[in-house]
Amino acid sequence: MTAPEPHGARQTARNGKDRSRIGLIVPSSNSTMETELPELFRRQSEATGHAYTFHSARATLKSVTPDELAAMVAKAGECAAAVSDADVDVIAYACLVAVMAQGPGAHEGSEAVIAESAAANGHPAPVSSSAGALVRTLQAMGARKVAMVTPYLPELTKMVTRYIEGAGIEVQDVIGLEVADNLEVGRLDPANLPSIAARLDRTGIDALVLSACVQMPSLAAVQEVEDALGIPVITAATATSYEILRALGHEPAISGAGRLLTGLTPIAAGVAGSGPANSSENNPGTTPTRVRTME
Repeated sequence: MTAPEPHGARQTARNGKDRSRIGLIVPSSNSTMETELPELFRRQSEATGHAYTFHSARATLKSVTPDELAAMVAKAGECAAAVSDADVDVIAYACLVAVMAQGPGAHEGSEAVIAESAAANGHPAPVSSSAGALVRTLQAMGARKVAMVTPYLPELTKMVTRYIEGAGIEVQDVIGLEVADNLEVGRLDPANLPSIAARLDRTGIDALVLSACVQMPSLAAVQEVEDALGIPVITAATATSYEILRALGHEPAISGAGRLLTGLTPIAAGVAGSGPANSSENNPGTTPTRVRTME
């Protein structure tokens, strides 16, 4: 996550009131990020009295294929300039798989491009990406082994798994739902997620990633799954929200979306950025991740 100024400094000086502007860069076919994030921040506002508004730029993406994902990444700088015209206080790049498809650690480059473009447009702002937010949040939680649900086709699910493992987090098990059309991903029913999560091999995991995609609806199921399984449950959307709050210097106070956003999850000092301490590269005996599809 890039941060050109201390957390919260710009919001206070610029607005002069209790309101923050959040910029989003989303796929053109995304129908979930602009519903789940406003709902999360409505709950934050309800708890704290601070208001949030959302301002989006869109990059063309209809099908979740390597070519379309690469084309979306190429538009990141242009979208950043457009959304920064709204003089936003933070920018979130909300397409996890587009970034991860570029290879391990690609979020750092994408975030830098967006930050540079916003600054060149005269409106510098801290930048997070859903890809970076997911791995950094897991690292900060001290999670060394996770299980995961994705909506992707098998090859993209394997790619997301490799990306997370490249950040030093072992993926114990993953179920991919094999949906290629991005609009159809947004129509998936979150009510099915508790039963899908129950099928995962959760042996020894520290956290569960209930949705490794900002387009796959999951907010309605996060608390139910966390309560049922008794382990921290996060999603690409809740991790992105967590980083947005950090960039603004705001303490999480969001109910009903997992313990991460209540501020109750212990954050391990010195874990973030610690490298692939638990990856298969450094642990030759690690069992290969089991990537499964719905049957």
